[in-house]
Amino acid sequence: MSETMTLEDLGPLKGEQPARVYVKKIDAQGRAYATGKRKDAVARVWVKPGAGKITVNGKEHTAYFARPVLQMILKQPLVTAKREGQFDIVCTVSGGGLSGQAGAVRHGISIALTRFEPELRGVLKKGGFLTRDARTVERKKYGRRKARRSFQFSKR
Repeated sequence: MSETMTLEDLGPLKGEQPARVYVKKIDAQGRAYATGKRKDAVARVWVKPGAGKITVNGKEHTAYFARPVLQMILKQPLVTAKREGQFDIVCTVSGGGLSGQAGAVRHGISIALTRFEPELRGVLKKGGFLTRDARTVERKKYGRRKARRSFQFSKR
């Protein structure tokens, strides 16, 4: 017990963690696949090199997401990565409303892009596109009108 350890002695015990290497993940058709989620919406996204056509549930993305804000949300990862017009994107989305579905498709596109081109990860991560937004609707509680709103108080 006369031997005491110093911080220098503990250094080699910790071990150096190697940097994580991200590898290109493509299927037999040359597509990268990812699942995106937002609120109650789930999107399955396939990305492959092409002319820049985005198809959502068999429709053109401008027909499915009619509002310009939702179209802008879809294209954010491509604009940030400077890859607009270089990939064909096919996705199927279900659940939730249009806003949640647009967020789910955006999340899926971001992850699929990083699987197709791993060097884009830093740019998309910095933009916050790879993080799943975990906020969901709070459930209604008993004895309440909504999740938090109480019934109107009446003295008599």
